[in-house]
Amino acid sequence: MLKLLRIILSVIVILLAGYGLINENFALQPYMMLLLSFVMLLLGIEEFQKGKKGAGWLSIVVFILILFVSIKSFILK
Repeated sequence: MLKLLRIILSVIVILLAGYGLINENFALQPYMMLLLSFVMLLLGIEEFQKGKKGAGWLSIVVFILILFVSIKSFILK
């Protein structure tokens, strides 16, 4: 279930990034960053389930950083 959700969110992030690059319209970038943070959270949870605590903690830290950046982007918008 987590893997399917991670794949769906990853595809949405890639589509949003591609749209922004092709049209040079970066208005959707905060949403892309928010979804990317959730992808990193799911990746961290999967790594913890596999028993890889180092990679899991790294993914959780990256999740927190990207979440902070996306929230800041929404505030500054």
